[in-house]
Amino acid sequence: MIIASTGDIHSPRYFELFVKAVEDLRVEIVEPDLFLLAGDVIQAGNVKEYHRVYNVLFGKITCPIVACFGNDEYEQNWSTIKEENPDIKFLDDESLILEINGKSVGIVGTKGSLDRPTWWQRKNIPGIWDKYRERVGIVEKLLSELKTDVKILLIHYVPTYKILEGENPISYPELGCNAYEKVLIEQKPDVVITGHSHRGKKQVWVDTVPVFNVALPLNEGIVVIDTEELKPGLEKFF
Repeated sequence: MIIASTGDIHSPRYFELFVKAVEDLRVEIVEPDLFLLAGDVIQAGNVKEYHRVYNVLFGKITCPIVACFGNDEYEQNWSTIKEENPDIKFLDDESLILEINGKSVGIVGTKGSLDRPTWWQRKNIPGIWDKYRERVGIVEKLLSELKTDVKILLIHYVPTYKILEGENPISYPELGCNAYEKVLIEQKPDVVITGHSHRGKKQVWVDTVPVFNVALPLNEGIVVIDTEELKPGLEKFF
């Protein structure tokens, strides 16, 4: 299975780079089987930019498109974003099962958690510490309930500090949540797609689980993942 993925487009900031990345994708590979958006598609709650981004994909990407929300998709705008982009399946602490090439593919999508909420979040979102802690358990439960041929975790905030090498270590707690490492080790999703970090590493392993940072500013293109090439011994599902 070919997965194409990106995030942190922060449109309009990196919109032109995104347009070029989609064109390059069409030249370089065959049609992907699944396209994943890892959050922060828009900048600072600019809702109209989401459909502008989708229009770049329209007619070019014909496979299922699945997205999670990032911190720049403000929560109060989520319903509007969903309504204006009905061809994208948005996952907010939810799971989805797709049939692709005759096999079942389960996706858990979430904004994720921070070990230390940002100053703004601490001041403006009541109960944010508890919300982030509880989300770890929610994601673990969702993954455990998937009985599919392939399990994918789509999470905006990074689920491991390992992928933050290149960022300022002081900022790590406000870029992700290391508690998810235990979830990855125990639930063993086949692929983890994340973003948020613009200066981290592109890919790391947590035990036997591959984690990809697909942030557009980091990769300067769409990240293409062939599940057959992820690791030795992985069953060739597709």
